[in-house]
This record gives sequence, C-alpha cells and structure tokens, in this order.
Amino acid sequence: MLTYQQSWLQQTRVSEPSTPGPHYTALLQLLRTSETIWNSSRIFFERWELSPAQFNLLNLLTDPGEGLTQSDLSRELLTHRSNITGLVDRLEKRGLVGRREQAGDRRAWRVVLTPSGRRLMAEILPHYYRAAERVWEGVSVRQAGIVAEVLKGIAANTEHAIARLERENS
Repeated sequence: MLTYQQSWLQQTRVSEPSTPGPHYTALLQLLRTSETIWNSSRIFFERWELSPAQFNLLNLLTDPGEGLTQSDLSRELLTHRSNITGLVDRLEKRGLVGRREQAGDRRAWRVVLTPSGRRLMAEILPHYYRAAERVWEGVSVRQAGIVAEVLKGIAANTEHAIARLERENS
C-alpha cells in the first residue's frame, strides 16, 4: 500500500515535465543577476568595512525615530532573528548602533543608529545611490517600474510555493 507522500510523488513525477519550462531561462538569469549584485555590493562596501547585510541593517535605521526591535529588523531583512543578533553585536562593537530599552518590555530592545552610525551612513548613501543608478543604465524608469512589479509577483509566487511545500511536509 502506498503512503500519501509516495502517491503524491508518483503523481507529481508523471505530470512533471522532463525538460525545463519556458520560464526556466528567466529564473536562471534572475538568480545570476541577484548573485552578481550581491557580490558587487560586497566589493562596494569593503571600503567602509561593512558587509551588505550590515549596510542593509544600518540603512533601515537611517530614518529618524525610535529605532527598530530586532524582531522588526528580522522581518524587514528577511532573516532569522539570531542572525540579527550577530549583526547588531558587530555593529554595536564598532559604535555604529546602540540598544535602547523598549518602553513597557524589559526583554525587548530597540536598535538605533549612534551619531557615528549616522555620519557613516551620510558618507555612504550618496555613493550608494549613484551606484544603484549605474546598475540601471540603459533601462528607462518605466521599464524599471515594470521589472519591479514583475519581481513583486515572483516574490509572492515564491512565498505561496514555500507555504504549500511547508503544508505538504508537515
């Protein structure tokens, strides 16, 4: 007697194409582009001795305000909270961020930019914005908007696929 998973796998194998579908090449190009941008950003941030993840965290904190909790940062950066702790620890050691008690919850901390962190971001951001525009050379603003919308759809489709896999695996 076949288990549900074995039955599902047999059904899936039968219906799966033996060759890539028409979108496969686009997916590969998206992954290559993403990897190229990530590697380029690693090189870009070296002069400030930052990783792209550290910059992304600092960038989230540049808006004036009360800072963000590590849970907020985790959600915004799409990474596990334990990774945020390490990032914050390293940035705090450099004096770029600080932790402030969260009113009403002694277990939660708000992460804020220090004056040194603000000065560093003020130095980096003009270079970063110019580099970001160079990435889009030859692409119109209209085309860039279309790409952004298509990528949002791909991200949503991916999230739905992950949720479906998680349901099937539990």
